[in-house]
Amino acid sequence: MTTLLSARDLTKVFGDVTALDSVTLDIDAGECVGLLGPNGAGKTTLLSLAQGLRRPTTGSVQIFGGDPLDAANRQRLGSTPQTTGLPEALRVGEVLEFVAAHYDEPSPRDQIIDEFGLEPLLRKQCGALSGGQQRRVAVALAFIGNPELVLLDEPTTGLDVDARRALWDAVRARHAAGCAVVVTSHHLEEIEQLAQRVVVIDQGAVRADGTLSSIVASVARRRVTLSGVPAQRIAELDPTAAVTEDGGTVEAVVADADSLVRSLVQAGEPFSQLTVRGATLEEAFLALTKEAV
Repeated sequence: MTTLLSARDLTKVFGDVTALDSVTLDIDAGECVGLLGPNGAGKTTLLSLAQGLRRPTTGSVQIFGGDPLDAANRQRLGSTPQTTGLPEALRVGEVLEFVAAHYDEPSPRDQIIDEFGLEPLLRKQCGALSGGQQRRVAVALAFIGNPELVLLDEPTTGLDVDARRALWDAVRARHAAGCAVVVTSHHLEEIEQLAQRVVVIDQGAVRADGTLSSIVASVARRRVTLSGVPAQRIAELDPTAAVTEDGGTVEAVVADADSLVRSLVQAGEPFSQLTVRGATLEEAFLALTKEAV
């Protein structure tokens, strides 16, 4: 595998705040990697260092085997920042042409327009676009240079469900064509839809790194749903459980579902409608970051 992005003991400090703490990470050609973490975890800082927008305090980061500050390396890199900042007076078509002119071998303009559904927007000024439309244009611009690696920071912010799914399709098509993608998102469904590999970052450190299934499996949690037993009683039987109750239905996220069910039976509790399932990515993510506190 060809490594496109490589971080070694990467640390970034802002005053008294350590935004990244000795992060070591590789992104290889053809991967689609989801970066998960709460606000302030260090995800955006990591992407900014990879783009050469900031310099590390200690450690190193390389793209395509070289310095991110090297313009030749950035020719092969695309990105969408967390905040959209399109020139308000320019039309969308003009922005596409302007950005494409900065690359030696840009993607065909018509292909980008078609993949990201930009045809109805081409003659509109960027300042007249809705937030969701601006976001769609910003993500399209990340791919206009025909990059080998794209960094997407919260790419679907401000999009409704249909627009989000359309953008997922466009990103998946680009990934299938060979572009490596790194995406951060607070929509865990988005990571599940796009990524094959998940990196969980919290408090500036990598807490987990693996396939979607391995990340979920690494957290020994099960969600138990039942009726007929008050939430307080479940908490008494398993003090470590995270218990919620809604309209008589109790849900408990537990480390050992078998043990909880045995306790219910031994206590003679009249439970019904019992279901047990594995942890979702969201539950795994919350457990991983909670354990790190």
